Amino acid sequence: MSRILAIIAPSGFQEIEYAAPKQVLESHGHTVVTASTTKNPVGHLGHSVTTNLLLSEVHASDYDAVMFIGGPGAHFYFDHAPALSLAKEFFNSGKLTCAICAGPSILANAGLLNGVTSTSFPSHEQNLSAHGAKFTGNPVEQDGLIITANGPAAAAAFGEKIHQALS
Repeated sequence: MSRILAIIAPSGFQEIEYAAPKQVLESHGHTVVTASTTKNPVGHLGHSVTTNLLLSEVHASDYDAVMFIGGPGAHFYFDHAPALSLAKEFFNSGKLTCAICAGPSILANAGLLNGVTSTSFPSHEQNLSAHGAKFTGNPVEQDGLIITANGPAAAAAFGEKIHQALS
């Protein structure tokens, strides 16, 4: 099956948006590898996760897809050159490039959402639109290689959509 890279913020990532798609994808036989800028990121609700590798150790060629997890901590990556570069590398390599909640702003800031039908947490609609996205506000959207979701309530459906796109 596929190998999916989950990128979470060093602090303040949304636990449900990380755990639900990871569980869905693993239940379908995919491997989810977690990366951040620290080995032990702490989520928005205080739960700690041990990452598989640091963001600086990631090679896009080792994975079939990437998902940027949201939450207030996702802002860390909005202007983080290595994360923006990684998003572009996945997309330009013809690989699924996915984000949930605040995460789609990472894709927008990387220049990947111009003309793309997408969604995000409502507070990010203005940023996505400013970068040319066709914002819908729907729970989950797929436009070609880009899959976006609007928040915790859509986390499992986000995982299912990624699975369907990889199958």
